[in-house]
Amino acid sequence: MGKKKVKTVLRLNIEAGKATPGYPIGPALGQHQVNIMEFCRAYNERTEGQAGMVIPAEITIFEDRSFTFATKTPPTSDLIKKAAGIDKGSSKPPREQAGSLSHEQALGIAQTKLPDVNSEELEAVARMVEGTARSMGVKVSG
Repeated sequence: MGKKKVKTVLRLNIEAGKATPGYPIGPALGQHQVNIMEFCRAYNERTEGQAGMVIPAEITIFEDRSFTFATKTPPTSDLIKKAAGIDKGSSKPPREQAGSLSHEQALGIAQTKLPDVNSEELEAVARMVEGTARSMGVKVSG
């Protein structure tokens, strides 16, 4: 049997364990005639232990309407909000601070993000996390 021909690759940010056939999943997969319920069931099973986090999914759809998907690490901004204990970033960064983050917390987030970033150096990834935090109006200390 030969290799399947890839039709498209979709990237969707979906809350863990809460994939439903509604927006945005239904329209995105429906236009490619993929079995939406099959994807929702598989995604929810794979992410049920990460409830409350947004887990991006990269869905590869093939010409025969079958699909495979890989889950990624949560967005950096979501991890920062959780670590800083805030609901959202500042509306006026850097003038208004929304919260604070220690260097150790940034290292922890960097450890989580390591598989999905283009760097193998933990300290470099931590600097990326700190940059994202500053752009959200979160003060980085340490």
